[in-house]
Amino acid sequence: MAATVRRQRPRRLACWALMTVLLADLLALSDTLAVMSVDLGSESMKVAIVKPGVPMEIVLNKESRRKTPVTVTLKENERFFGDSAASMAIKNPKATLRYFQHLLGKQENNPHVALYKARFPEHELGFDPQRQTVYFQISPQLQFSPEEVLSMLLNYSRSLAEDFAEQPIKDAVITVPAFFNQAERRAVLQAARMAGLKVLQLINDNTATALSYGVFRRKDINSTAQNIMFYDMGSGSTVCTIVTYQTVKTKDAGIQPQLQIRGVGFDRTLGGLEMELRLREHLARLFNEQRKGQRAKDVRENPRAMAKLLREANRLKTVLSANADHMAQIEGLMDDVDFKAKVTRAEFEELCADLFERVPGPVQQALQSAEMKLDEIEQVILVGGATRVPKVQEVLLKAVGKEELGKNINADEAAAMGAVYQAAALSKAFKVKPFVVRDAVIYPILVEFTREVEEETGVRSLKHNKRVLFSRMGPYPQRKVITFNRYSHDFNFHINYGDLGFLGPEDLRVFGSQNLTTVKLKGVGESFKKYPDYESKGIKAHFNLDESGVLSLDRVESVFETLVEDSPEEESTLTKLGNTISSLFGGGSTPDTKENGTDTVQEEEEGPAEGSKDEPGEQAELKEEAEAPAEDTSSPPPPEAKGAAAPEGEKAAEKDGGDKPEAQKPVVCRTLLSRFGF
Repeated sequence: MAATVRRQRPRRLACWALMTVLLADLLALSDTLAVMSVDLGSESMKVAIVKPGVPMEIVLNKESRRKTPVTVTLKENERFFGDSAASMAIKNPKATLRYFQHLLGKQENNPHVALYKARFPEHELGFDPQRQTVYFQISPQLQFSPEEVLSMLLNYSRSLAEDFAEQPIKDAVITVPAFFNQAERRAVLQAARMAGLKVLQLINDNTATALSYGVFRRKDINSTAQNIMFYDMGSGSTVCTIVTYQTVKTKDAGIQPQLQIRGVGFDRTLGGLEMELRLREHLARLFNEQRKGQRAKDVRENPRAMAKLLREANRLKTVLSANADHMAQIEGLMDDVDFKAKVTRAEFEELCADLFERVPGPVQQALQSAEMKLDEIEQVILVGGATRVPKVQEVLLKAVGKEELGKNINADEAAAMGAVYQAAALSKAFKVKPFVVRDAVIYPILVEFTREVEEETGVRSLKHNKRVLFSRMGPYPQRKVITFNRYSHDFNFHINYGDLGFLGPEDLRVFGSQNLTTVKLKGVGESFKKYPDYESKGIKAHFNLDESGVLSLDRVESVFETLVEDSPEEESTLTKLGNTISSLFGGGSTPDTKENGTDTVQEEEEGPAEGSKDEPGEQAELKEEAEAPAEDTSSPPPPEAKGAAAPEGEKAAEKDGGDKPEAQKPVVCRTLLSRFGF
């Protein structure tokens, strides 16, 4: 009996230990239900959270303010963030970093790097030869990349959210400008990883604003399309977006409201910061004129004095938005000399006259990309702090031809609220009312490759081909598969941006390289040797443009097919089980392919400027898919001579002829290929 007790005791202890672990996991899960959003602006950021009992709340910082300056001060042993760092900007301007998001994903020769140096000469920028990017040289021993500085700020934003929620938070949705390209988006993701955040999605700030507007007006959305224009002028840039709201029938949730991004226009450098810099320069000129003849130094050579002037210019711009004139005054600006000068709104508008002329530009770009006219726009809504400048509203109202501009949205917090709603929708801990979001691709992406072709004279030549993967203003997230039909050996292909003709010459220089990457495939020839008796179905490359707008190449595989005798009466139990599992997980061809969102399109060559038409049998297959399938979901054509692809006409003839024996079924073999460069 004693022996029996000794045998059971470890089992009881193990059961208690297992229950303790499960209880601890449940408690830990209940403590991490909160999610957050970070609306990362150029000048300030807004943090919002959702947790049980607290639906969509803006986080207050340590100074009990709803927005926090995007400012970081770095010393040898200290770091300051937000308002604390902003107050250090005058004492230690070199170590206080602001507007560093403008350097994300930028190489040293980018015009925005030169612009940053001109705007903030107190900062010393070094060059990283390995990454071909710049970094901040705070001291000989202290240097940080823009991504590292951003990661510190994101970590600080998380600490604010955790203090407000009184529980740990890891999941976040972060807003980014709609015009961010792949390099800039990846830089933000890298910063979030360094901060220990799990990014549920990088959401475009214009999309987040549109979502916030739609969520709070859900009852007003019906089957009739409503076209709303959002004009967002912030501190660093301006984005104009055309959004269509209407109810649609979804597969899982029935009829639900949907927003679709129809058109986007932007100006990367038009914003409140440029206005403040113009005012700062004006105040510096006035101060130098007041001290003329006193052999005084130029105030522009004093970083502390220029930091004081920039702060006063910011205040002056805000006050002049509501007053016709105001007195700028700074105590002890330089050399214990006080500064006082009157500035009128007319002078301010004259200083920024060329900036106001650029206000209608994003509107025209958005209309052009949406292929719409102003008559189709029902309302124009203002977003962003710089839209409070009266001259901006005056010029914009004239450009859109409306009776008035919409101001029925919180211009500062709309993006943060929309982003946190999306965070709750993506989190498994919350259940929210569905709201379908269809974002749009700003920069088209294509695949380019070169192969040898044999002409009629028997001479072999190289032919350049282009295949558009994701077209401009096409929806995402989206998966696509492109098939290379004419390769039997290792080869390379390039992933590039498509036609960027809608960008001006300066925007193209800021955009940077149009080549995303070059993919080198290895093992193609070996796969053909491995299946010599199988028919090649091509090399299939699976691409994914995810919810964050980030492109990835999931996998590349060489696909082969052959026919085998199908004897149902002799089919083994293991084979039946394997077929059942395959059907459960989407393997093989199924009749409801279209219902699952999979579409197969024969891609044609672009116009003569892009490349000549392919001859029969050389069209690339471009397939869209809702999810990455385990196998090719398109029904394969009947086999021909092994290793050769027949022209389309022959394939159609064989299908009509029905020569395929009923007792045979295709067996597909796939070989994953090694790839380098993505």
